[in-house]
Amino acid sequence: MIKITNLNKSFGENKVLENLNCNIKTGSIYGLIGANGAGKSTLLRIIMGIFKEDSGTIELDGKELQDKEEMMQKLVFIPDDLFFYKNYTLKDTIEFYSKIYSNFEYDRAIKFAESLKLPLDKKVNYFSKGMKRQSALICAICTNADYMFFDETFDGVDPVVRNYLKKIIAEQMEKKETTIIMTSHNLRELEDICDNVGLLYKGGILFESDIDTLKTNMFKIQISLPKEFSKEEFSNYKVLSFKKVGSVATIILEGDREKYEKELKELNPIILDFLPLTLEEIFIYQMEVLGYEFNSIV
Repeated sequence: MIKITNLNKSFGENKVLENLNCNIKTGSIYGLIGANGAGKSTLLRIIMGIFKEDSGTIELDGKELQDKEEMMQKLVFIPDDLFFYKNYTLKDTIEFYSKIYSNFEYDRAIKFAESLKLPLDKKVNYFSKGMKRQSALICAICTNADYMFFDETFDGVDPVVRNYLKKIIAEQMEKKETTIIMTSHNLRELEDICDNVGLLYKGGILFESDIDTLKTNMFKIQISLPKEFSKEEFSNYKVLSFKKVGSVATIILEGDREKYEKELKELNPIILDFLPLTLEEIFIYQMEVLGYEFNSIV
């Protein structure tokens, strides 16, 4: 488990993280979203010991994070701005990781590279942006570290390869109960792999929840009744959004779906359709409830 308490970090007069609190369960994939400059990269660099926090604590499995070799063996970090040694081929890079991490699976990394059709004997600096990202991710996964931190995880990766990488990341989490933090400014990249999502805004976690709860408790309906109606008709429900065009209303509700469905059917609707919500839509409506405009945050 990662426990972050009252974490603060400034660069000069610029406050990047301010009293940030967060708990991330062991064996989970946590999606950290936020606009560029929100502090996502800074947070990961503090956890890795690259930056020093001004105040606050970070605990891994109940112990404060310390700069010791044995602790570093448990952590691996793939930054947004990737770095590879100038003359290293992908095979050289894999061998480099194998010398740093005692549990590195060399053959598995080679297998992943071949599956992705990444040339092992070509210098990585000549790779495309997406190929570099793929190379970094497969090396990180094969470290078998307990904690993996991926910044802008799928930047530059095409959808087919992205799905393959998501698959092996999920398999790694299940294999070792690895705890993974993935950052992105794009919710769509994270919604089908993360267990929990947190929104970083103005240095703190503005909103977080497990995805199953979000998707279970919020839903969209389209409804038409055999009489004229307005939003007041649904005053007994928790309505997050109400839009009516002609005789059909589109409503976002939060609460017990089974209970709502039973009660709505008692209104003898002409139309009653339950429609899926994307994670991005859910966040948009949650932010509206909190008084924020989602697009201005992410």
